[in-house]
Amino acid sequence: MVFVRPLLQRRLFSFGATQTHRNPHQQWSIKQVIKSNFADTLEDIKSHISNSEFVAVSLQKTGFFSAPWHRVSPFDTADTAYLKAKHAAERFQVLHFAVCPFTVRASKVTAYPYNFHLFPRDELKMEMPSCSFYCQTSSLRSMARQGFDFNSWINDGISYLSREQESAVKNQMLNPTLAKNVTKSTSTPSVADSVFIGRIKSRVKNWKKTYKCTSPSKDEALVRSLRKLVLGTEEYDSRPWMNIDVCSEHQAQVVVELLQEFADVVPLIVPAKGGVTQAVRVVLTSSEEDKDLLLRKLQNDEQELTKKVRGFREVIDLISASQKPVVVYGSLNDLTFIHSKFIAGLPPTVDEFMCSLRLAFPMVIDVNHLMKEIGPLRKVTNIPVAISYLKNQFFTPIDMVIPRQAMENEDTIHGQNVVKICELFAKLCSVLKIDPASVQSDEAKRASALEAYANIFSPFSTASEEPIDGDIKIWTNNTRTVSCEDLVFLWGFRDRVTAGVLKSLLQESHEAFFEEFDVRLVDNSCAIVVFWQRGLSKTFLNTMNNCSDMRGPLREMVSEGLRAAGYETYSRACRLGIWEATLADSLDKTLADSDSASESDSKTESSDSSWCTEWTINLDDL
Repeated sequence: MVFVRPLLQRRLFSFGATQTHRNPHQQWSIKQVIKSNFADTLEDIKSHISNSEFVAVSLQKTGFFSAPWHRVSPFDTADTAYLKAKHAAERFQVLHFAVCPFTVRASKVTAYPYNFHLFPRDELKMEMPSCSFYCQTSSLRSMARQGFDFNSWINDGISYLSREQESAVKNQMLNPTLAKNVTKSTSTPSVADSVFIGRIKSRVKNWKKTYKCTSPSKDEALVRSLRKLVLGTEEYDSRPWMNIDVCSEHQAQVVVELLQEFADVVPLIVPAKGGVTQAVRVVLTSSEEDKDLLLRKLQNDEQELTKKVRGFREVIDLISASQKPVVVYGSLNDLTFIHSKFIAGLPPTVDEFMCSLRLAFPMVIDVNHLMKEIGPLRKVTNIPVAISYLKNQFFTPIDMVIPRQAMENEDTIHGQNVVKICELFAKLCSVLKIDPASVQSDEAKRASALEAYANIFSPFSTASEEPIDGDIKIWTNNTRTVSCEDLVFLWGFRDRVTAGVLKSLLQESHEAFFEEFDVRLVDNSCAIVVFWQRGLSKTFLNTMNNCSDMRGPLREMVSEGLRAAGYETYSRACRLGIWEATLADSLDKTLADSDSASESDSKTESSDSSWCTEWTINLDDL
């Protein structure tokens, strides 16, 4: 935990202006990366990541939450918050991915921002040639109004192939590839392998001998055609070749090892659609020079193939390989997208997700948690507003240096947010007296100051608060915490009922409401009731389930359809993926599924009991 001294707030004077006080409408130079310049950019960003201390990332995604309750809320536990973020990550795609390697030295930030224009999935190009699908959200409609060319984006966007997709694309091309990394096996071959090797060796020798024994004749073309038909020989760039069919990867390995004994042949792997090896192609060369020429051509072809299937995942691999701290804003949502699209499928639980993510990014710093150390910034959810507040309240001159100059007529709209994250991070470190360079040092005491804010994936927690098992915040701006067991969800009340009206109706209607409680609307269909005294929620739920001890407005509301459930029902709805348009519908469906499961278990238990009664043999009766 980091102890933050009382902050001395000072307003900036006009004569203290530096390059930090730039025109708010001025835009930084962000390199826009598309398919045509992606390959060249990889080398540049690799060098910048290697020479920088941090890597900031920012995403722009398709889609929008279809229901208010699908958003991560303060009353969500880490598990339910992750399930909501997982749902969004698996439903939507990433349009823009901004990456900014940067270094902080005192008040100087040197940044190299890149904005990658991505196209989600190569296979969608044929299915969705128009931009109508992507324009369904407010953010994308705004982009369209700004003149963004969606058709150009679809054609020029970089694919973010996963490893599985990359393999699928290569297999679809079905191009023979050079057999590599083959070493002579030192183990004794089995009897089956020995027979197989002898048969293949004899076949290759006879094929070479027959092909080379040619006699000049006016009918040579016909003879060659007949020879090709009989021997199964074709030509590969005017060189003869034949296929050796194999039944397994082991057989393919045996064939490739065997062909190393022949100095004038080159083995190629012929893949099948399923990804396995279908055959080994034997290409016959005329000389050592001809063999070298063929090998160079094959390597060039492979490089061209790699370029065709290159995707943005290579950038993620570069960041991961550097092991540099990753700086983000709103870690849970963005990181689930990064993991889902570029690392692997999302695991079912938040603990598995955190373990998997740390294998790729050992240290993730969310500036949102640094902001919460400064009281007034707890309520801020906008980066420019946070930067403006720090400028006005603290003397934090930050000089943003972006060495790259903008190209003429270059679009600089996209990717600005990632530079703002770098600036905000530097300002917060300055205010909180944290030395960013300490992360790269060997001084554990200094480094722990920033590491205390790392790898916190709950969007509403802070590093300065000790977590309490089972306790959550209810309102974003309230420091009070409550156990999940003291929360009750209410739905089925009249339309357009405000939280205040609902609270007044509940007061004096049951003994549970004689003590302090709060009511807030989750959406138009459902409210959450917070009992600040332990045990009252259970008392109230028992009353609702038994329809007893009700009076006044509560009895009337129940007769009109009021329903109640504890936090576990809400958690179960998220676990089961029941993402209805309203929370009330999701809770109704969850309870219905639960009742059906209970009834099924009851019938099974009754059936088992009947079977046991009927078929049990009493030994005393024998």
